[in-house]
Amino acid sequence: MSTTSSDICAAADLLQGFVGFNKKSGRHIVRFSEDSFGMDVDEDSITPASEFVWNRVDDQSMTLSRDLIQLLLDQHVNDRLGITDPLLVYMLRSDLPEIAAQRYLK
Repeated sequence: MSTTSSDICAAADLLQGFVGFNKKSGRHIVRFSEDSFGMDVDEDSITPASEFVWNRVDDQSMTLSRDLIQLLLDQHVNDRLGITDPLLVYMLRSDLPEIAAQRYLK
């Protein structure tokens, strides 16, 4: 069975947890409760993981960022984040451009 861009986008939208930028360590960290970050993370930087992986291109489109997905993979909590096979396939296919999509937030 092949993996489509729709499968990959759906998998990205199902990511769990929150990402925040830790000023002290200078890197993004993942937590599974919005209030568990502590004082070294600005509240404005806390983003649901499912939104964190998308980069806005313009008013109408976004790209699914392999760099930002890699930041999540580097945390080594794939099961808790809900990283599934479609996203792993996407990461392996660096020969293809990043997915660009129109996203409608709920």
